[in-house]
Amino acid sequence: MLDVSDARPTAATIRREDYTAPAFWIDTVDLTFDLDPAKTRVLSKLRIRRNMEVPTQPLRLDGEELNLARVMVNGASTSFKTENSQLVLENLPEGDAPMDLEIFTTCCPAKNTQLSGLYVSNDTFFTQCEAEGFRRITYFLDRPDVMASYTVTLRASKSQYPVLLSNGNLVDSGDLEDGRHFAKWVDPHKKPSYLFALVAGKLVAREQQIKSRAGNQHLLQVFVRPGDLEKTEHAMNSLMASIAWDEARFGLSLDLDRFMIVATSDFNMGAMENKGLNIFNTKYVLASQSTATDVDYANIESVVGHEYFHNWTGDRVTCRDWFQLSLKEGLTVFRDQEFSMDMAGSASARAVKRIDDVRVLRTVQFPEDAGPMAHPVRPDSYVEINNFYTVTIYEKGAEVVRMQHNLVGREGFAQGMKLYFERHDGHAVTCDDFVQAIADANPQSPLAQNLTQFKRWYSQAGTPRVTARGEYDAQARSYTLTLSQSCPATPGQDSKQPFAIPVTLGLLGADGSALPLQREGDEQASGTEGTIVLTEPSMSITFVNVDSAPVPSLLRGFSAPVILEYGFSDAELLNLLAHDSDPFNRWEAGQRLGMRIAIAAISDPSLAANAQGEIEQPILPTSFIAAMRDVLRNPSLDAAFKELVLTLPSESYIAEQLQEVDPQRIHAVRDAMRAEMATALLSDWIQAYEEHQTPGAYSPDAASAGRRALAGHALNMLCLAARRSGDTLWPGKTYQRFKDAGNMTDRFNALAALVNSGHELAKPALERFHALFKDEALVIDKWFSLQAGASDRNGNILPAVRTLMKHPDFQMKNPNRARSVIFSYCNANPGAFHRADGEGYAYWADRVLELDGFNPQVASRLARAMDRWRKLAEPYRALARAAIERVAAKPDLSNDVREVITRALAD
Repeated sequence: MLDVSDARPTAATIRREDYTAPAFWIDTVDLTFDLDPAKTRVLSKLRIRRNMEVPTQPLRLDGEELNLARVMVNGASTSFKTENSQLVLENLPEGDAPMDLEIFTTCCPAKNTQLSGLYVSNDTFFTQCEAEGFRRITYFLDRPDVMASYTVTLRASKSQYPVLLSNGNLVDSGDLEDGRHFAKWVDPHKKPSYLFALVAGKLVAREQQIKSRAGNQHLLQVFVRPGDLEKTEHAMNSLMASIAWDEARFGLSLDLDRFMIVATSDFNMGAMENKGLNIFNTKYVLASQSTATDVDYANIESVVGHEYFHNWTGDRVTCRDWFQLSLKEGLTVFRDQEFSMDMAGSASARAVKRIDDVRVLRTVQFPEDAGPMAHPVRPDSYVEINNFYTVTIYEKGAEVVRMQHNLVGREGFAQGMKLYFERHDGHAVTCDDFVQAIADANPQSPLAQNLTQFKRWYSQAGTPRVTARGEYDAQARSYTLTLSQSCPATPGQDSKQPFAIPVTLGLLGADGSALPLQREGDEQASGTEGTIVLTEPSMSITFVNVDSAPVPSLLRGFSAPVILEYGFSDAELLNLLAHDSDPFNRWEAGQRLGMRIAIAAISDPSLAANAQGEIEQPILPTSFIAAMRDVLRNPSLDAAFKELVLTLPSESYIAEQLQEVDPQRIHAVRDAMRAEMATALLSDWIQAYEEHQTPGAYSPDAASAGRRALAGHALNMLCLAARRSGDTLWPGKTYQRFKDAGNMTDRFNALAALVNSGHELAKPALERFHALFKDEALVIDKWFSLQAGASDRNGNILPAVRTLMKHPDFQMKNPNRARSVIFSYCNANPGAFHRADGEGYAYWADRVLELDGFNPQVASRLARAMDRWRKLAEPYRALARAAIERVAAKPDLSNDVREVITRALAD
């Protein structure tokens, strides 16, 4: 046998401009697995042929950590060599005649700690092949533009692995000698290797027979470990809802006899859309009212929808190359967002979902666009493709699709999708192919008219800035709005060309009424809302018959992923907060007010912190407190919307608005603002808590979840107020609520209120919580995460994190558990992580190096916590740089981590 080295060679940069079609096509794949944790045998039979459109060259098959035993061509042995993790065959027959290639290899799934390729988790076999994991199973043209038909036979011990699953339809199964059995699966649809999957183990399934709109019968199955079956009802309901929605909204039907979901606790990602056999992190499958929060229920619905929608947007039509990743991911995120909004039902619930999505974009993606890892939605280069499963590819990509949807309209977008599948079903294509289909189906649309500029959203990195300026002419009764655009330089892109930016807007009168929009030259007004497509560096629009100076409501619904700059007065923002008909801009007005107050306080030297790092002087203007009180008391506003408005901008988002960042100062100011809101609105918080209970049977519907969210927020504020006043009533009530709660949302909200306020009752509550749920892995993840992400007081969190890592339940090699502690601290708790002594950075460096030794994908994601280190004030900046340089100095870093660290240090 030939032992292929698993050393880590330094990878070269791969560039989009260098793409060439494969030298060979693979038409059919016949795989036979003899599954054994220590030594799995893989027999691969491929029908291949030369691609006659490219010059003749050797066949180069990718492979990693494989033991090669045999290579045969057309039934005879052949010469070969291994070179740079590739199997090279130079003496294949000339011409276009098909050839039969047979390769026999072995691998060791039990030692696969990277969780990429074929691995074992809890005595069960799983695979993860996206992006380049299939090469860790067998030698192959492991690239997305090679699509083949797969037949898979699995053989294993029947007692140890009674369930044998792969893609497609089960065509045969039975017993073998020596207590073994087999299952044969055939996928009727061609697919790239990254969509291959197998699962083998002791699993049980929830099953549901459905009949599609097309009249076809389908078997749906959700497989989990024994003992978890009762937690799969919501996942199954979400899957059925996804199938029905895709048929109703886009006319896309399930195309397999069966569709399977399998859950595993050891998984680097959230879920994977393998054709017909989706493999999920248990976090996005398992739910019961006693173990899962409302947020968990919503996430399960969203992720189940996302992976199912990939069945068409990702599986049936896939990416030509990995630079086109957003072709499937951006589009499918948009589809799952629309699905969640449609499932939410009411206009208010839709608005809450939209605000949640924008919060993620602005707090995570905008910093990425401004940092060392900035890249276009369609990247131009990469070293390690796993580093580009990013919020830019997913969430910003979804915003680019949303702009297309809004520019052509709902029906126009559906027609564009129809044309896209008519042109490209069964093929591997590009982002350009998608946007061209949407535009061609709507030739008179603003998208088609501005297509060249619109495509720059795919090719240019960075977050555009739109600067708006309004001028009212009382004599002419006109209002002129001037919009200008710019985009800062990003790595590799020093100058940017103008984008096509849709700006949806309205005008409000001084009394908050919506004003009719009549553009200069138009005979009459065209409603109270309109969309302007900004295509020039600057443009002006004049509205006539405007009786008084209006307040502009700009970028309604967040109509483009840009930073809007407009000199709103406090009075104008209060007008928008109270009266704007657009929920997003109503929320945004409150956020702008809060941000303005925070930034002023951060730079105010008179607001000094005491010895405990707390600011005791008042910060909030009475007008802001009054506005928040009005929101709380407004009976017409949805509870979930109130909770969003009453939540101050995050520390990370505040930091992004500053040129130089003192994380401890931001933490102190925001904590003081929250404490002041808690105290000033005490009676209103009590009323909000008492009026938003949800008695009766638990339901995760949007309205009930919103009521629990507001009640939980109120409880948090009441405990913060008690911390300042010394009151024991509400902490006591909160502890009782924690003990008596009938669902995990209420229980966890109460626990979080005690922990985040630093109350002494947090300790017995945490002990009781662990005792109650010690056997529920996902709940214990929450327990870890809550403590690692708690508000820091005098540097108390890092010692707590170190203690948590010594807990018997902490498992470094389980990605969920590692994320629950390490990521909650390093990535999501800036006030605790950015310590003046640099110990948080030292901890980060230690964990990145440790994780890189066995799971580079998880390590590289942790490495991203330091993307924005250059914005830090001293002494943080120098200490951060030293920690990054310590990681960079390790000679055998993975390509995953080295790419992130190298770009972070690049000048």
